[in-house]
This record gives sequence, structure tokens and C-alpha cells, in this order.
Amino acid sequence: MELNDEIVINAPKDRVYAALNDPEILKQCIPGCEELIKHSDTELEAKVLLKVGPVKARFGGDVVLDQTGAPDAFSLSGQGNGGAAGHAKGAADVTLTADGDTTILRYEAKAEIGGKLAQLGSRLIQSTARKLAAKFFKSFADAVDQNVSA
Repeated sequence: MELNDEIVINAPKDRVYAALNDPEILKQCIPGCEELIKHSDTELEAKVLLKVGPVKARFGGDVVLDQTGAPDAFSLSGQGNGGAAGHAKGAADVTLTADGDTTILRYEAKAEIGGKLAQLGSRLIQSTARKLAAKFFKSFADAVDQNVSA
């Protein structure tokens, strides 16, 4: 499954980049996130409760950041396990482009799922993934905008 989109955030690029590396901001923006622990500048651990169609599962997983191109671009990859519901792994490339007082955030993500989740059908999975991504980026843009205003 592949996802990509672009969102304009009303904040300068350095503030957007800093927010993408702030576990507290990420925790409040990730749908269903119960816990987000930063082990290092490049390693995070998350616990997320998700409902996909009839399947509800608590996923535990690890995320690794590659900040080689920072602050213009970075990559992340991760994998999670939801017990009987299944497992997921994926990666995303994110680019940040300054546009006056705003920042254009673009992402391209790929994900693979297995277990019960994979049996739900690709349309439901793709639709749910798009909704979750849209919800995250709307919450993220709002959070960054509030921090700029404060």
C-alpha cells in the first residue's frame, strides 16, 4: 500500500522540523497513540490503539528516524505488532519546503500488513490509512500553528 500527500503548515520550516521531532506533539497528533517514548534522537517506541473495520488492536512498535537530509528531508521506518490482529511495517520519506512564512510538507509512505488486518481487504485498509494520515496531519498542522501563535 502506498500513500502520499502534501500539506501546507502555517509555520516556518525550522519550527515544523522541530515539531516533527517533539514526542509530546507527535503523541497528541497520532490517532490512538497511548504512549510515545523517545529512546534517542533516532529511535522511538509507540503504543497505539487502532480500529480498522471490525478489528480493534493495540499495536506496540518501534520507529527509526534517518535525519541525514535534515532539516529539508528525513525518512522514517518502523514496524509494529498487534498480536492476533496482525502486524504492520512501513517507511516514509518526508520533505519540508519553505514557502514564505509557511512550510510545504510532502510525504510518500509505503506499508505492508499481515494477519487478520490483511484479510479485511485492500480498499478498507487503504481508506482507513488515508483517514488516519489525514487526521494526523490536520492535528499536526493545528498543533504547530498553536505553538507559533503562543
